[in-house]
Amino acid sequence: MKEIDIRSLTLNPFERLHKQWALLAAGNAESFNMMTVSWGALGVIWQKPSCTVYVRGSRYTKEFIDNSEYFTLSFLKDGNRETLSLLGSQSGRDIDKMKQSGLAPVFMNGCPTFAESELVLVCRKVYSVPMPLENFYDPSIAKANYPDGDTHVQYIGEIVASFEN
Repeated sequence: MKEIDIRSLTLNPFERLHKQWALLAAGNAESFNMMTVSWGALGVIWQKPSCTVYVRGSRYTKEFIDNSEYFTLSFLKDGNRETLSLLGSQSGRDIDKMKQSGLAPVFMNGCPTFAESELVLVCRKVYSVPMPLENFYDPSIAKANYPDGDTHVQYIGEIVASFEN
């Protein structure tokens, strides 16, 4: 992978995140976890290029994000939809995600990502906030997405490095 200037990217986040999905990962070489995400945002906040991701309170990956200074958002090359489906539907508490997925872990700036990635964003955590049900102005959104009350936590990360493969 080669490091690139984040300002040179011309990706469409609506396509890349929502339709093609990405892997969110955190931890270190000794212990890490990843999960598939299709919600998020890329942009600028506080004069920094930023990535916003959402993680349910029950997700195993949340523990790794909470205990790490950095996380990665990795966009896999075409042909990995089945792997992304597996990693979004199974918990690292229950299965060995690396073994089951067949992905090859690599570490960029000490953060976990995967050799199969075509684009990796390394993000330094700068902000997080829970999304309590009572803060939804449209109760139908809360009802449709959180019937069991397992809401998301929003994480904002400053994009500190980006890599292409």
